[in-house]
Amino acid sequence: MRFIHAHTIAATAILVALLSGCASTVRDSQPAQKSNLTMGMVKTEIIKGRTTQTEVLKLFGAPNLVTKNRSNDEVWNYNRMSFDSVSGSDSGFAIFWTGSRALSSATTQSFDLIIVFDNGDIVKDYSVVSASY
Repeated sequence: MRFIHAHTIAATAILVALLSGCASTVRDSQPAQKSNLTMGMVKTEIIKGRTTQTEVLKLFGAPNLVTKNRSNDEVWNYNRMSFDSVSGSDSGFAIFWTGSRALSSATTQSFDLIIVFDNGDIVKDYSVVSASY
């Protein structure tokens, strides 16, 4: 009886060792911070000729950059970038091969909102540039 029990323990240990060669990943990025700066918010909340600077400030906060264009209109630039990185290793165990390899992937997303205000601080025009690579 003890002989069978010892073989069961040994077989279980070998099975655990074989199955432990699974992939593991680690997320390097911080949890995403919530932002109102989305295409949906821009399309539903910014109305040319009606939305004011005060309303834009309430929606998106202070702009990243404030400039003037050739027509002397005030231009606000908002930018949101996110970087997501996943890395880990894929290790395996087989009768003829034991080893591991590094795995990684990264995604960068960019969202730019450019708002032009007229002399009355009302949205004259806006544009959005969104990219993912």
